[in-house]
Formats: sequence, C-alpha cells, structure tokens
Amino acid sequence: MANSSSQRVAVVAGLRTPFQKIATGYSKVPARILSAHLVSELVARTGINRDEVEKVVFGQVVMSPDAPNIAREIVMGSNLPVTCDAYSVSRACASSYQSAVDVAMNIQAGLIEVGIAGGADVMSQGPISVNKKMTEAMVKMTYGRGSKLAAFKGIGLKDLMPGAPSIKEPSSEYTMGQAAEKMAKENHIARADQDEVAHRSHTNAAKAWKEGWFSEQVMDVILNPKYAAISKDNLFREGSELSKYAKLKPVFDRENGSVTAANSSPLTDGASAVILMSEAKAKAEGHTPLGYIKSFAFAAIDPNWQMLMGPSFATPKALDAAGLKLKDIDLIDMHEAFAAQVLSNTQAFASKKFAKERLNRSEAIGEIDFDAFNVSGSSISLGHPFAATGTRQITQMLYDLKRTGNGLGLITACAAGGLGAAMVLESA
Repeated sequence: MANSSSQRVAVVAGLRTPFQKIATGYSKVPARILSAHLVSELVARTGINRDEVEKVVFGQVVMSPDAPNIAREIVMGSNLPVTCDAYSVSRACASSYQSAVDVAMNIQAGLIEVGIAGGADVMSQGPISVNKKMTEAMVKMTYGRGSKLAAFKGIGLKDLMPGAPSIKEPSSEYTMGQAAEKMAKENHIARADQDEVAHRSHTNAAKAWKEGWFSEQVMDVILNPKYAAISKDNLFREGSELSKYAKLKPVFDRENGSVTAANSSPLTDGASAVILMSEAKAKAEGHTPLGYIKSFAFAAIDPNWQMLMGPSFATPKALDAAGLKLKDIDLIDMHEAFAAQVLSNTQAFASKKFAKERLNRSEAIGEIDFDAFNVSGSSISLGHPFAATGTRQITQMLYDLKRTGNGLGLITACAAGGLGAAMVLESA
C-alpha cells in the first residue's frame, strides 16, 4: 500500500446485509445484533480460523447508549475469541473507511496479521432524547439529595416530548440536505441532471440484482425462523422511469430548490464488513484475495462552504499516494449522498479552475467516464446506512473489478463536517 513501505494489505473477503429502508426489515434489530450476525457469517464463509482474528474495528454514526463500543459487542456476539481487541470509530459517512484504514495500518505496522473492519447503522433503532430541562431533572432525581419529586418542579408537558436524533451538526449552519441544495445552486446543477443520476443509479442497481452480481456480496438475514429471510435490498426501483422523477417536489427549498427525496440517498438500516490480512498471511493460508488496498486518503474542508465536496479533495491525494492519475483508474464508485453532490464533485474533477484555486494544482483531477462510474448502483439506489457505506464500496468495487476483468478501482465518499475519503483498490 502506497501510504506505507510495508507489505500489501489483502482484502480476503467482504460481505454485507441487505440494506433496508428505515422502519422496515430491521426496525426491531439493534445494530450490534445485526452486525454480529454479519461477522459470524463472513468468518464462516471465508473459512478462516476464528482464533486468528486479532482485531475488530467497526464504525457507527448513530450510536446506541447501551452499546457505545459496538465493535466489542460484535466480538462477543459472533463467537470470536474474547482476546480479540475491538474498538469503534466514527467519521460520519466515511466511518468504515476509517475502520478499514485502521486495520490496514495495524497490518502494515506488523502488529496484527488478520483483522475485520466494517460499519453499521440502524436508524430505526436510533436513540430518542429528551430536552435539556428534562435531562437535568432526571439527573437531579437520580443523583441529587432531597425529594425525588422536587426535581421535576417546573417540568411541563412540552418538556416530556422526545426528540429524534439530529443530523445537523452544531458547528455548521446546514443539514446534509441543505448543504446539497446550496451546492446545487452555487454549482448550477440542474434538476433534470440530478434526476438522471438517480434514475441511472436505480437502473444499474436493478440490473446488478437481476444479473446476480450481488449474490456473493449480500447475505440472507433470518430474524425469525417463522418468517422468510431478508435477502435483498428494498430501496432500489425496478423499472425506474425518468419521467416520474420530475413529479416530486423539492424537500429542502420548496420554492426554488431541486433536491428531492428521489435524487437523495434514503435513511437506511444495514451493516457491512471486510476481512483484511497481510499478503503473506493470505498466501500462507491459501486464500485468494478479492484484491488489495493500494492507497487511501482523507480530507477536510470548511463545511460552511460546500460541505459535501470531500471527494474532490481526498481523491487526488489517494491517486498521488498510489502513483496514479484518474485516467489510470478503470472503475469508480462515488458515494451518492445526493445527486447534486455527485454532479458537483464530478464537475470539480474535470475543472482546471477548481484544481488551481482549490487544490493548488496545475491540472484537473480528470474527466469522469460515466460508463465506468457507479456501474452496479450506489447509495441513492442501494441505500446508505451511514457507517456501512465505506466497506460496502470496498466489497462492491472489488467484485465489479473481478467481473469486468479490470484492475484498478477508486472509491470515494463525502462525509458530514466537510470531510472526504478516497481509496484506490487493486484487483487480485
């Protein structure tokens, strides 16, 4: 891997659950339980010795208060050895990029030979909060002195109303959708072009499912033996018709906006994971890797400028680390938070002006070949369980490279807070 002089890191296997729309298939399943099923199945399919797994790193964005370290709960719930080190990370929508990089760097440093990286979010099980006044009263009741009832003096009915998890950060002025709408306006991204991106994503995802491209990548989830297994994503549209997208009203700027529910990624439940090994260990154990992590990079920009432009800053760093140009890349998977974000970034990739003014580079990153872009669908159609997207992309890209006979793939994602991630993958 070009980020280090150490040996290559092999992606031996990857797997994910079917992705489900919020409040549907996994509405009663905690992320730790879903992830434990996933990791157990991944290990069983790969045929590795459970005792050889030395580290599990898992990403999660919407954390459950009763399991703040989901990685350790996954170890205990999937019958991995209790001696397996485990910790959790959060880098917003790039969380499982971070978990994969953490495991990879441990392998490069010679600290471990085998590790599992992944991510999961079950928005259906998101924590429900109470307001600050009610929180203070409950703490006073539990830990304070005096009358328990006196702690609730002044609490009214409005203070009893629960609050849903927020996706707006205190440090920025915008939610993700508002940021996408701002970018659409500032970058002159047309509504019709956004709808075309969404339509194409759904069309490609439907084709991938129909052709069986996901058969090895997606497991069956059996929540109750009395009911049928969940075996397929339930978000992509079969028979997507472009004309229908124009009928939806904007969500974030109802008067003058262009970002709709149809050209945005939906709130999604799901989990994904990969098994990483040192190349030497994989060969010694007789495993044929899916591929290798060639390089990676992260970036951070001002979220109050254009929050979701991270791919345009992380990608050139990852390409430099791999000693490559965009023209050398065979396939690209860019996380589709919003169609407006995708088009803003692909526009920037091709812009020499952007490269000079924003990247301090003399040449543009490069033109996107859309025939090689998100070829089996991405987040708008497949869904976006925040922390699961990165390792979903790793697995999907390596299977796409294998299927097409290509050698090099780029995956990249924007993330809340003005963050970006990119990774160059090499087929085995």
